[in-house]
Amino acid sequence: MSATAARYCRRGWNYRSRPAAGFSLLVTGLFLLLAAPATAADEVAYRTVLGISPRLVVWVVAELHLMFAALVLGVPIFAVIVELVGYLQSDPDTARRYDALAYEFTRLLSGAFATTAAFGGLLTFTLYSSYPAFMSHLTGVFHSTFYFYALLFFAEGFTLYVYYYGWKRMARGRSKILHIWLGVQLNLVGTALMVIANSWATYMMSPPGLEQGAAGTLASHWQGTQYIGSTWDAFANYLWMPLNIHRMLGNVAFGGAICGAYAAIRFLGSRSDRERAHYDWMGYVGNFIALTALIPLPFAGYYLGREIYSFNATMGQDMMGGTFSWTFILQAVFVGTLFIAGNFYLWSGMRRIPGGERYERYVPWMLGILFCCFAVWLTPHNLPAGGLEKKFGLMPAKNAVIQLMILTTFAGFLMYRRSNKVGEVSVRAQGRRAVLLLLSAVAVGAAMLLRYAGSGELSDANPEISRFVVERLPVAFASIDFGGSITWAATLRWTLYHQVAWLGIAVLLTLRDRGRLGQALLVGVTALHASAWLFQHGFSIMEKANPLVRQVAVSQVLILLSCLLLATAMDLLLYRGAASLGEIRWGRMHRRSQFSLLLLCVFFVFNMGLMGFIRSGLRKGWHVVSVIKDSSAWAGTPSNLEMAVVVSGISITFLLMVSFVFWTVNLVSTDPGHTGGDPGSG
Repeated sequence: MSATAARYCRRGWNYRSRPAAGFSLLVTGLFLLLAAPATAADEVAYRTVLGISPRLVVWVVAELHLMFAALVLGVPIFAVIVELVGYLQSDPDTARRYDALAYEFTRLLSGAFATTAAFGGLLTFTLYSSYPAFMSHLTGVFHSTFYFYALLFFAEGFTLYVYYYGWKRMARGRSKILHIWLGVQLNLVGTALMVIANSWATYMMSPPGLEQGAAGTLASHWQGTQYIGSTWDAFANYLWMPLNIHRMLGNVAFGGAICGAYAAIRFLGSRSDRERAHYDWMGYVGNFIALTALIPLPFAGYYLGREIYSFNATMGQDMMGGTFSWTFILQAVFVGTLFIAGNFYLWSGMRRIPGGERYERYVPWMLGILFCCFAVWLTPHNLPAGGLEKKFGLMPAKNAVIQLMILTTFAGFLMYRRSNKVGEVSVRAQGRRAVLLLLSAVAVGAAMLLRYAGSGELSDANPEISRFVVERLPVAFASIDFGGSITWAATLRWTLYHQVAWLGIAVLLTLRDRGRLGQALLVGVTALHASAWLFQHGFSIMEKANPLVRQVAVSQVLILLSCLLLATAMDLLLYRGAASLGEIRWGRMHRRSQFSLLLLCVFFVFNMGLMGFIRSGLRKGWHVVSVIKDSSAWAGTPSNLEMAVVVSGISITFLLMVSFVFWTVNLVSTDPGHTGGDPGSG
């Protein structure tokens, strides 16, 4: 053995060599993937992995790879945003603090990227060795995208290393602009990698030519089980874009939760006020990012589920009312816990803000709302009951309470933001830009509502809709007799028009310096429309005009989004430059609050594992739905018990691995105030 090799063995796996090692492993996997011939099956369709079920091995490796990939894709998004915010600060000390925070977020990627690459290579080996016949088919369909994926992976690796290790050299002036530009490119490349991989996954769920109403296109896409259509049709399949949106938001929320948990552990182990202040701030940013992405995530999940049902009604029924219905009860537990844990941390943070005690009296009421909504959200639909508790298990009730949970969380954000502010600022006195921002927000919100109200889905010209007329319409504890003079679709249109009117009223009150009243009325009316009114109205439509049930949920989403958009713009203007009761006292948080960040992280991980199982399991006994049957001995849907054991094992393994990765990252430097290309330099 040479002296150089002996030195390397004595030193072990060097910190800087880990990314390169993982990078090399995935490159090897990609080379084998690209070199795989179309006839790779060699009359063998399935193989075990050292005697273990290949489905179990692929399940574990793929989920671990996706979890690390979500971290690697999510963290750079808010790291670059934080760096940009710091660059735009006029105060040098504040700019350095933001820069140090962005650097620490990025520092967590150095080990995670290597681990992601290693699992990517392992997944490639496992798939091609265990499922050679199916992978031969997938290669034949997507072989051209594999080359782009490989090139993009090289680009992501090189960009990440230059972005991370070049932090110190590109810390000032035009170099800093170049550094931020590199961060933006890193995010663009990472997103491109995600959307390519998503096309492979969704192709197996929604192969082109098989969507409902597209039977006439089968001949142009398939000859038996042989795909003859274009690569683009397979790439941009029916579920590709819904999954892209859902995973993008999920990755950001997931990355924020992981970083928040990292900050919580460092906060609990801090020995100085300076460290506690830094990691308190980092934990707040992580929680803020996780909750900000979590708020629209149910909308994206509903959109994905709606498109799954539209593509294949059988999959949709299995998802919400059949085989996977109980897994969605578990998902409801996870989602409810995420909202409660995130809100608890937010409420705890008010104690570090002078003036925050003014809002403490609202916390028990908000907590009660969240727990009541949580109870409805997790109520099974198949309860042996026929009263109101039976209704709580159906989708109109669940869609209503999730809107209320989101509104409650949003109200908590507003309270936190204005805790140390005194009085509101006149919007008219802020000039034309402020008025333009307000009018732009209301224009976008009103446009969304009016566009959907005038769409074909709610048009009486649609014969499928016009045949459903209202005889009696329940309103609160009374009912109105219409005698069939209007349609059920018209009642939804009226609800959207009513919301538009209240958007206008809120803006008028704001321009007359009654912005807080306008904001409160807007949030209250939105809760009335999206939760109270469409809660009961949804049941009426479910009984009388079932095809309109999906339009109820879309109306709820648009009503809530219009409120969030306008209320946020109003709040930014109402408290811009308002008098302050004092600076935030970072680090003055009780230890209980940090455990809520850890809980947020754990339940995000478990929820990602569960939803990955549901998405893949919907294919049941198919490699490609309705085209290529899984004829192996392991085909079929795992039981809920097996799912719980495997998903729990995957989640715990990921948490242990990411803890080890972050521990190795911190072997180099533990000073939260340091920033620069060298982790050990100031």
